[in-house]
Amino acid sequence: MLFRDRMDAGRQLGRRLTYLRGQDVVVVGLPRGGVPVAYQIAQALGAPLDVILVRKLGVPFQPELAMGAIAEGDVRVVNAETRLLADIGPDELAAVEAHERLELDRRIRRFRGARPRVPLAGRTVVVVDDGIATGATASAACQAVRAAGAARVVLAAPVAPPDRIGWLRRDADEVVCLHTPERFFAIGMFYADFAQTPDDEVTDLLRRAAVAVPPVPVAAPHGAHGAAAPDAVPDPPGRDPDPPGREVEVDIPAVPVRLAGHLMVPEGADGLVVFVHGSGSGRHSPRNRYVAEVLGAAGLATLLFDLLTPAEEVDRANVFDIGLLAHRLVDVTGWLRGQPSVSHLPVGYFGASTGAAAALWAAAEPGSRVAAVVSRGGRPDLAASRLAAVAAPTLLVVGEHDDLVLDLNRQAQARLRCENRLAVVPRATHLFTEPGALEAVAVLARDWFAHHLALVTHRG
Repeated sequence: MLFRDRMDAGRQLGRRLTYLRGQDVVVVGLPRGGVPVAYQIAQALGAPLDVILVRKLGVPFQPELAMGAIAEGDVRVVNAETRLLADIGPDELAAVEAHERLELDRRIRRFRGARPRVPLAGRTVVVVDDGIATGATASAACQAVRAAGAARVVLAAPVAPPDRIGWLRRDADEVVCLHTPERFFAIGMFYADFAQTPDDEVTDLLRRAAVAVPPVPVAAPHGAHGAAAPDAVPDPPGRDPDPPGREVEVDIPAVPVRLAGHLMVPEGADGLVVFVHGSGSGRHSPRNRYVAEVLGAAGLATLLFDLLTPAEEVDRANVFDIGLLAHRLVDVTGWLRGQPSVSHLPVGYFGASTGAAAALWAAAEPGSRVAAVVSRGGRPDLAASRLAAVAAPTLLVVGEHDDLVLDLNRQAQARLRCENRLAVVPRATHLFTEPGALEAVAVLARDWFAHHLALVTHRG
């Protein structure tokens, strides 16, 4: 045996990772077995500890065989080869995913409770499991923390098959593994004690870690993400928070909360694109920030903002409350029309995942003056009843290998009565992590907005 138990494995990994000590690091463990390992690493690095929730998608007639995984942040990883060999169709895959999504949400509530997630944006995140077999859950976890804004992702595990290490480097900047034995049948064969980790042990370790290393609070101007701070003064009507050519953090009033945002207005902007984030991600989303940079270089103003406060994100149901998200977007759009530097600009919506449904819902509201909509890997089916009322030209962008979402977008496109187009990015999956995929999304969005927002400007 290589390890006495998970705590022993964590101590050994912690010694290997000491070069990270003193950096801005967060350690996240995969429940349940990865958390005792992660706890020891967090102690060794003096870093905060959190969990990253992932669920395996098992083949229906052989549940222990993973055909993929889902994770927080609407991350979905599918092993196309396993799915093909098992002859699993879209409906069967969707049924398995729906079942596992319920369990994922239950575990989020069980392990995190009312505690907000430890902020990951801009930090080095160490993703930890007690061992890697197929790598599907580890891959999903790495993609989830990347989607949450991690600047660097380090995947750490005590043991893994050697052929998985290179494969996982697609999703992690670095993979640290103590042992990669050629003969690998099961993770438990490398532990003297591999008893199941109880839920109570996970919550206890998280509590102990929080006492030892208090989480870093999320910075927000004027008490954003909740009720305004006592000394906060709402922006007076007509006050311009952002002279043209500047990037500013803004505090947006939206009944009954205030929302933090990042507004960028290039000199001579031709239009304004509001980003509508999906599945709980916010203004720090690295994918949306990249697209915003491309749009900014093309002379478009951009607003990235948080649709939910941290307290609201605790209730997973809010993430899928499309009506709530859409009305927040309507409120924010109304606020923008009162800001002198951007009030004259035609507005477009760029929505991702569930945010795309909110964008389409808001665009279908009576009196909406939205000039264009772009959906990236979106769930327009969640706004199915509103699609026929959308008047804004709509571009649906989906990855070629994002099979389920591609089918949903094709069905949604049939309901649209506005000018529309479905663009399929070759070889791309749901998060567009493949080389060149996100760049393709950004170019498609840039050209769509540049054309349709310019038409509104010229008509005006």
